[in-house]
Amino acid sequence: MVHVIVFFDLQVNKRDEFLEEFRKIVPLVNAEDGCIEYGATIDVDMGDGNIGPPRHDHITVLEKWESIDALKAHVTAPHMLEYRPKVKPLIVKSQVFVTEPI
Repeated sequence: MVHVIVFFDLQVNKRDEFLEEFRKIVPLVNAEDGCIEYGATIDVDMGDGNIGPPRHDHITVLEKWESIDALKAHVTAPHMLEYRPKVKPLIVKSQVFVTEPI
């Protein structure tokens, strides 16, 4: 199994627009062979001075895949190739981490 964590810093006030496009692909991705989990998260206000305030213009995507091959197929899936140009103008920066459990 592989885990993917993607951090997106978005253009100011573009979170709703990003999530609108993201929600369209979730059922398609979840139907892909090898997809175990795929979803977006937003920051939560813990009300704790030790944890930074929520970042409104930030999305974290959490994914689980059965294998690297399944993840590679996902990256080139037609719906992903259509999705990326739609959200690219909304993104300031992204970071992708592919990990495996130990």
